[in-house]
Amino acid sequence: MPSMIELIKELRDRTGAGMMDCKKALEATGSDVEKAIDWLREKGIAKAQAKSSRIAAEGLASVLVEGNKAVILEVNCETDFVAKGERFHKLVEDTAKETLAKGYASIEEAKTGVAQLFTDATVAMGEKLDYRRFELVEKSAGQGFGSYIHMGGKIATLVVLEKEDAELARGLAMHIAANAPKYVKAEDIPADVIAHERAIALENMKNDPKMAGKPEAMLNGIADGKVKKLLAESVLGAQVYLLDGEKAVAQVLKELGNNVVKFIRFAVGEGIEKRKDDFAAEVMSQIN
Repeated sequence: MPSMIELIKELRDRTGAGMMDCKKALEATGSDVEKAIDWLREKGIAKAQAKSSRIAAEGLASVLVEGNKAVILEVNCETDFVAKGERFHKLVEDTAKETLAKGYASIEEAKTGVAQLFTDATVAMGEKLDYRRFELVEKSAGQGFGSYIHMGGKIATLVVLEKEDAELARGLAMHIAANAPKYVKAEDIPADVIAHERAIALENMKNDPKMAGKPEAMLNGIADGKVKKLLAESVLGAQVYLLDGEKAVAQVLKELGNNVVKFIRFAVGEGIEKRKDDFAAEVMSQIN
C-alpha cells in the first residue's frame, strides 16, 4: 500500500491540485486516487482558490489588433508545460478579446471581468493562473500598428508609427523585442533617471585614484559623457537597426519620413521571482 506522501504526489501529478487539497481529497475518499480525482473536480472552485500562495511566473505575452485599437497583455501560469498547451493559449486569446472589447480601465477591473474565464481554466489546467498586466492602445486613422511575438509568446511588442508602413512597423517590433529599448528618443528619458545615473558616475570617479585632483568641471564633463553613452543604449532611436546592421533607427526613420509614436514591450515573468520547488520539503511542511 503506497504511503500518504506517495499518494499525494501521484494525485498532484495527475491533477495539478495543491498539497492540502490532495490530502483532503484522499482522506475524504478512503485513499482512493480515482475517487479523489473526482472529488477534486467536484471542488473546482475551492481548488482554484487554494492556489493563491503559489507563484505564477511562466506564461504568455500576446498582442491583438483590431482596426485602430490594440491590446498587449501578459497572462501567467506556474509551468512552461502549461504555457505551451492549447488550453492556455485559448485562455490568453479569449482574455485579449474580452479586454479589447470591454476596454477595461485597470488590471483590477479586467481581472473582475474575466474572472469566470480564469476560474474555468484553473479547474481545467490545475495551476494558479494570473492576468498580470495589459495596455490598450488606440491609433489615429493615418498611423500604423506593428506587432511581434517572440519565442512563442515569451516576448510581445507593439509599435505605433506616425504613418502607416507595415514592413517598417513589423521590423521595428522585431528590433524592440531583441534589443529592449526603454525610450523612443533621448528627450523621453526622465530627468530623475539622468540625475541618478550622473550621481553614480560622479561617485565612481571620486573613488577612482586616476581621477584624484582633477578639476570639478572636468569631472562633470566626464560624468555627462558616461551618462550619455549609458542612456543611449536604452534609446530606440540611437540603437543600430536590427534589420540594417549599420544605420541607427533614427536615421532609418528619417530616410523613410516616419516616426515612432510609442512602443510597448512585455517579457513574460520580468520582475517576478521564480520559486524553486522542493517537493518533499513542501509535503512535510504542509502535512506534518
